[in-house]
Order: sequence, then structure tokens, then C-alpha cells
Amino acid sequence: MEPERKQDKAMKTKNREMKANRVKTSTGEQILYVINIILITLAMLICVYPFYYMVIYSLSDTSKALSGIYLLPKGFTTYAYQWIFKNSDFGHAFLISGSRTVIHTVLCLVGSSLFAYLVTQKDMIGRKFVYRFVVITMYLGAGLVPYYITMRTYHLNNSFFLYIIPGIINAYYVILIKTFIEQIPDSLEESARMDGAGFFRIYRSIILPLSKPIIATVAVYASVAAWNSWQDNYLLVRDSNLQTVQLILYTCINQAQQIADSMKSGIISGEGAFTLSADSVRMATTIVAVFPIMMVYPFLQKYFVKGVMMGAVKG
Repeated sequence: MEPERKQDKAMKTKNREMKANRVKTSTGEQILYVINIILITLAMLICVYPFYYMVIYSLSDTSKALSGIYLLPKGFTTYAYQWIFKNSDFGHAFLISGSRTVIHTVLCLVGSSLFAYLVTQKDMIGRKFVYRFVVITMYLGAGLVPYYITMRTYHLNNSFFLYIIPGIINAYYVILIKTFIEQIPDSLEESARMDGAGFFRIYRSIILPLSKPIIATVAVYASVAAWNSWQDNYLLVRDSNLQTVQLILYTCINQAQQIADSMKSGIISGEGAFTLSADSVRMATTIVAVFPIMMVYPFLQKYFVKGVMMGAVKG
């Protein structure tokens, strides 16, 4: 009985201490907390619902969806997606876009990080001028016509190199990585130099491993930009074997709109009892274009947040 009494006494003492240490909140603070939860929930719904609406609309039969759709698909069908894949060489385009995204992202990471590390070297002659010269390109874009002439001059039109060479060194990415690298203690580089390590060995063995958060952040930016890019394909590539997913989807939208406009009802007859409209195709193409990026982002989210926060503060 004695051990049980001591245990009960200890528990009561612990409970009293927890109650004493508990922060007391006023009624006003509790109301404010509830209001914040409600506002955050509403903001989340406002951001998520448009994408959810596109999903359920693309999976609905158009003739039924026109009467209004809010939570669940009406007349569930995947005909919009079937129509996209059937009327385009989507498989080959996906291979081109995927290869473009991976290769361009890797080259962009290497080029931008290597340049960013280079301009942090205090013994580099004219490093401030070189860095500022690159940064100023963010504000002095020449425009579409000079870009078109430049790409044709270097014979990058109708070439896969058009997708991966331009933008290997990106001024914005250089700023992010340079700011992050400047927070790494100089003592690490000095110790490596004393052990005989050169520029590239320090870059490969010290700078890159310690810069994983900002590298992951830049990887997300670069991959999204490469995947979503379509103007270079539209303006400079005529080879059908080099068409990207974005241009294929753009073509599908135009085809669906033309067919719908040619019909009085604006509705395309589908297989069986299902129907399809240009809006359904637009919704489906948006989902197809965004889905690959959504699958990659969750794996890099922790690095993305950490990289942005650390790279934004100069130590």
C-alpha cells in the first residue's frame, strides 16, 4: 500500500505542476484563435477548390456537368483524357518533355551553383563586376525578337539543344545559391586548402553537400520552368519528333475548340452515351500538365522551405 500511496502522491504533484505551468489564455485570445483557424481553413479551400473543380469537371459527362457541378463528378467518365491521348502522340511528347526537364535541371544546377561559388571567391579578379553583369540581365531582357534571332543564328532551331542550353546559368538561381554559400564558414574552405584541395574538389566535396537545401529549391524552380515551357517549341521547332507535352496539349485544346465551334451545341459527341466539350479538354489538359510536378514537389518540400528561408537571410 505504501508504494501505491507514494505513486499517487507523485502523480498529484505532477498534475499540480502542469496546471501551474499551463499558460492561461483569456476569452479574447481563444476567440482570436478560433477566428484564425476559420480564416486559414477558408484560405486553404479557396486555393485547393479550383484545382479540385478541374478534376471533377474533367471526369464528368459534359451534358450533365453544364447544369452545375460542385463536389462530385456527374456521369463519371475518362473520355476527356482518352480523347487527349488518342488525338496526339502524347507518349513520345512526354519522353521529350521528361528528358528536357531532367537534363536542363541538372545542367542548370551545375552551371548556376558553379558560377555562384566562383563569384564568392575573394581572390577572383573583377568578381563583383561579373556578378553584377549577370544580375542586371534580370532587368534588361531583350525581348522575343532578339531571342528568336539569336537561337536561329546559333542553329538551335529544330534541335533538342534548344531545350537545354539556354538558361544553364540563371541570374535568379545564382543569387539564391550565392547568398546561401556565403553563410558557409570560411574555415571549412581554408582547412580544405591546407590539405591540398583545389577549387573543384572543395566545390564537389564541401560546397555541394552543404548546399543541398538551396540546390533542392533551385531544382524545383528549374524543373517546373523547363516542364511548363512551350514558347521555344512553338516558335523555333517544326520537327514533330521534338514536340513537348505543353505544345501537344495546346494543340489539343485548339482542336477541341474548333470541333466544338463547328457544332451548334458546342458539344463533341463521345463514345457511347458520353459527350465532351472544349472546357472538358481544357480541364483535362491542365491536370495532365500539372500532375508530374505535383508528384515531385512533396519529396523536395522540406528542402524547398529550408532553402528559401536560409538563402533569404545573409549572415
